[in-house]
Formats: sequence, C-alpha cells, structure tokens
Amino acid sequence: MHIQNRLVCGQLSVGWILLIVLVLFSCTPRITPDDVHQRLLTLDSHVDTPLLMIIGAVDAGERADSASLSKLDWVRMREGGLDAVFFAAFVGQGPRTSAGYNRATKRVDALLDCIDSTLAAHPDLAALALIADDAERLANEGLAAVYLGIENGYAIGRELSFLDRYYNRGVRYITLCHTLNNDICDSSTDPKGPEHGGLSLLGKEVVQRMNDLGMLVDLSHASDATFFDVLPISTTPVIASHSGARAVCDHPRNLSDEMLQALANHGGVVQVCLFSGYVKILSPSPQREAALQEWEERYSSKTNLSPAVRRQAEEERRAIDRRYLPSLATVADLVDHIDHIVAVAGIDHVGIGSDFDGGGGLQDCQDVAQMPAITRELLRRGYAVDEVQKIWSGNFLRVMRQAENNRRE
Repeated sequence: MHIQNRLVCGQLSVGWILLIVLVLFSCTPRITPDDVHQRLLTLDSHVDTPLLMIIGAVDAGERADSASLSKLDWVRMREGGLDAVFFAAFVGQGPRTSAGYNRATKRVDALLDCIDSTLAAHPDLAALALIADDAERLANEGLAAVYLGIENGYAIGRELSFLDRYYNRGVRYITLCHTLNNDICDSSTDPKGPEHGGLSLLGKEVVQRMNDLGMLVDLSHASDATFFDVLPISTTPVIASHSGARAVCDHPRNLSDEMLQALANHGGVVQVCLFSGYVKILSPSPQREAALQEWEERYSSKTNLSPAVRRQAEEERRAIDRRYLPSLATVADLVDHIDHIVAVAGIDHVGIGSDFDGGGGLQDCQDVAQMPAITRELLRRGYAVDEVQKIWSGNFLRVMRQAENNRRE
C-alpha cells in the first residue's frame, strides 16, 4: 500500500511538472518574423529620394501620406525597421563639355546641400553616416543613418580631384555611369553601343583613386566589359548598389552568372533591386515610359520650384500612374533573385538596394514601411536569422569596412 501511494504521488508530480511547463510555454511571447526584422541591423544601399527633396515634393523628415510620390522618409524608415540608407545624388548624362560638366557639378552640389539642410532640420530623426560602424551606432541612438552616394561618374567630368572633393563631403560610393556611356566607361544600356570597350584610360585612374580614398566602386549600370575591366585593377571589393540576377530576369542591368561568380571571387556584393522591370519580365508599356521620361525631363532636372509648380508636378506624376497602371513584380519574385545569387555566388555576396523613388517598388512592398515583407519571405524559405542579417547589411558593411581599411592618403 505504501509503495502504491508513492507511485501514485510520483505520477501526479510528473503530471504537475508537465502542466507547469505547458503553462510557461504558452505564456512566452512568440517571436514573429516582424520581430526578427525589427531586431536586425538593416541597410538599403540605393534610394533616389533626394530627387524629390530638391523640388520640394517631399521632406524626408516628415511622414508622407499614401498619395505622395515618395516611397521613403525617416519616419517610415522607423516603421519599416530600416536603420541605414544611401541617398543617391543622381545626375543624368549630359554633354561631355566644360559647360556640361559644370552643370553636373552644380546639380550634385545642390542635391548634397539639400540632404545636409534636411538632416540639420531633423536632428532627432537622422544623421549623416561616414563609416560602416556608424550604421549600428546611430541605430542604437534611435537615428536613421544616412550615407551619401553619387549616381553617374559624369559628376566628376575629367577631374580626378573631384573624387577627393566629394569624398570630403561624405560621399562613400560613386556609380561609374548611368544609362549612357561617359568619359569613365561604357554603360550597359547605351543604344549606341560600346565606346571604350569597357573602362577608359581615365576610368582606370578613377577606380585607382577611389580605392585610395576608401570610396566604393559601384558597377550598377556598367556594361559587362566595364565590369570585367574593373575587377582586376580594383584593390578592394566592388559593389553593384541596385542590380539583380540576369538568369532570373534577362535584362542588361542585371548580372550574369559569370559576373556573379567573379564578383564573389573578388569579395564584392550585389544589392538586389526592387525595380520591377529588373526583377521580372513585365509586359512593356512604351506610353508609360515615354510619359515618365517627359515628366522627369520637365521637373527633376530643376531646383527651387515654386509651391504651385511642385503641386503641379506631383499631380502630373500621379496622373501618369492612374492612366498607365504600372505592372509590378512581387516580393516572392525578388527573393527568387536572392535565392539564385546565393546558389551561384554564396550567402556572403548579396544584399538589398531598393531604388525607391527612382522607380523601385513591388506589388507587396511599395514603400519602406513594407520592407518587413522581405524578411518574412526569406524566413519562410528557410534562411537562418544570421543569413538574413548578412543579406540586410552584414555583407555590404563588410565590403565597406574593407574599403575603409585599404584607404591610403
């Protein structure tokens, strides 16, 4: 009888222990993918928001409403768990003359001045970042880290000294070209075809000086020949700030498997772009493209627009979207690119460069506040949290640190 009672009590004790464990487990908060996203250190390597800031269409320090043209501001960055961003000072390709170079320089200076003044007006939201470690430091202070880049080496003309000038202003990468060839290199999309057969003699000097400064060489928009010319002479890894995998979406702006493998062997990183036309082959809309081009030529190249003209520009831009509904890729389509790049180049050579406010945007990730959708899809596909961290900033910041460490005065 005594033995039987001990067995019964023992069974009851085990039962109580199991019950307590179940209760404790049920009371433990469940970690969601969005929780994971908010705990990551995240970086977007390319947005064109300054193009809208300079015409007064957006203030990066104020949350834009759903009708706004802008897809990014520092308030929505916080909502979307984005810690750091590269603001690109974009200049379109113009005449390769003294007057053309002078206009390009003034344009870039005006964009950088606009960013500086907006940062000064909102010290509680964001701060200028200069080195890789600033991303985490500023995130810990509750501030968005704003890095500076220049899109299109046309901004330096033929003057190597301008690289030093821009570096001293805080610029940490330059995209060697844009949609047309320039004095530095051939573009991937110039309708006239190659001019230099890749990188020009000036271009080689540009790459070498950027290496010495610790400035990242950005090969998005560059031709395949330019890409393969740069790798052997660059003493630090290079980036593609907003590109994709050509095997997934056959567009000259994306990188072939051979390029992805070469980039990985060189230690670089490709930042996958949210521009739907580079993510997925979409039905062409020549009318929409022509309307957007006309709008950009009319407004984006100008500064200091009056409030009335700014309102007119915004309304015309929204009217284009209403008339020619954009066809958009999805987050799943985007992660297909990441899957492919990981398979070809490895997990250490891929990141995110949205191209927001320069055409970037997906059906289910239309602005920065919706960026957790990318983390959800990565986790759903089985990526480990440390791998997601590499994609969101670890890989890019590693390359940036290498450029900093190799800086030579």
